Amino acid sequence: MKNKCQIILAVISLLLSFGCKESTIKNPDTAVVSQPGSEIKMDGDLPSKESVSLLFDEMDTQQATQCYLWGLPIVAFAEWQYQHYKTFNASSNDLVLYNTYDDRLGILTANATTPYIMTFIDLAANGPTVIEMPAGRTAGGLADFWQREQATIGEMGPDKGKGGKYILVPPTLKDFKADGYFIVPCNTVNMFFGFRALDPDPKTTETLLKQVKIYPYAQRANPTPTKVVSPPAGKKWLGIQPAGIAYWERLHAILQNEPVEERDRFFMAWLKNLGIEKGKPFTPDERQKKILILGAEKGQQMAMANSFEKRFAAVKHWPDKKWDYVMILSDPSQRTANYDEFFERSSYFYEAVTYSKAMMTKIPNVGQAYLGAYFDNNGNWLNGSKNYTLNIPANPPAVNFWSITVYDSATRCLIDNPQKNADLSSRKDLIKNADGSIDLYFGPKAPAGKEKNWVQTLPGKHWFTYMRFYGPTKAYFDKSWKMDDIKEVK
Repeated sequence: MKNKCQIILAVISLLLSFGCKESTIKNPDTAVVSQPGSEIKMDGDLPSKESVSLLFDEMDTQQATQCYLWGLPIVAFAEWQYQHYKTFNASSNDLVLYNTYDDRLGILTANATTPYIMTFIDLAANGPTVIEMPAGRTAGGLADFWQREQATIGEMGPDKGKGGKYILVPPTLKDFKADGYFIVPCNTVNMFFGFRALDPDPKTTETLLKQVKIYPYAQRANPTPTKVVSPPAGKKWLGIQPAGIAYWERLHAILQNEPVEERDRFFMAWLKNLGIEKGKPFTPDERQKKILILGAEKGQQMAMANSFEKRFAAVKHWPDKKWDYVMILSDPSQRTANYDEFFERSSYFYEAVTYSKAMMTKIPNVGQAYLGAYFDNNGNWLNGSKNYTLNIPANPPAVNFWSITVYDSATRCLIDNPQKNADLSSRKDLIKNADGSIDLYFGPKAPAGKEKNWVQTLPGKHWFTYMRFYGPTKAYFDKSWKMDDIKEVK
């Protein structure tokens, strides 16, 4: 009995000592930026004085990671626009033709099969801006700088492929009217415009391209001719979100020009703690720089997880296979009844650019469908040092064509391999099996006799792939056509 009393008294004494001394809360999730490895200490039921600054560091670091995810779509466009102006020497009124493999190496998850024709329009410099589209088989669209579709142009737009004049109106200008034009009120000051010629004949594309005109409405009586330029040959460029402090520099710069939407006011408050404000220069102190650099690093890691191992419901096209839906936003507005799709938006716009209703079609034989694979059949990341195979069953569900494209996981751009090829498609002369299926190969070296069906991967680098169906058929939607996973060849 005496021993039991001694034990009880010892426990009571120990508990009382906790109330008189500082306790230490050890939590691996509360690492602080200013003093890595430091522990948050409590002074009774309050943080100790020396821990308050650590908590602020942690709070600001967490906010920086979420601001990184929040800014992904606008920073991607802002960086690409910077390349458009500075590297390509193009203006708001010029078009850039991305035609060759090298042209497209800097675009997030570009299609390697068809050419792109795109531009960025600065409405602050131009004011209301006219786009004249010629008659012809084209599919085009306008997006604001948060990458929300604003209008469709071409066959699926109000001109119905017959051609027409569109006016982009800045968000600062209300009730703008002009007869004979399709009026497009814009959400942002900077806008993206792109289109494709649907006729596979390159001469038709060239003819249509020469007829497109972009100019300020104020200069409509005597507009400067629209130039068509291409990325400079042999010059590397990347239109992707930059890393480190450069990410925040690009975000700060673009936010100076754009209106703050109601949904974003809390994020702007967080950015203020990090030295990013509208109307003020970006001059972060040393503490803020450390937090911003760490926030960009951790934010990118979160973005990788959020994109490459999606945790969204019903994200697999076939529940027992590894193929994800790439398009997980429910609508180009990025908005549902009760919330805006923050994580869905972050997931898609970390690895891709541009989004439209045509890219998420639910109607057989029109638009496109996209599936992504990041793992092999065993759930391992796809590794450029290893060899893989993929069987495409006969009769792929695409009215127009299908293609599978390989991307570098680090850049999310076309794989920059010595082969100078990133895609295999039904438009290529692939070797078919007797049953109509096609075996594709991915690895550092081509299997003997299978060179036509092979994409070269890079040792030491991970990769992922998109499978695109142009004009997906009923067999895609009802899943009666089924594709296997990518398998490692031992």
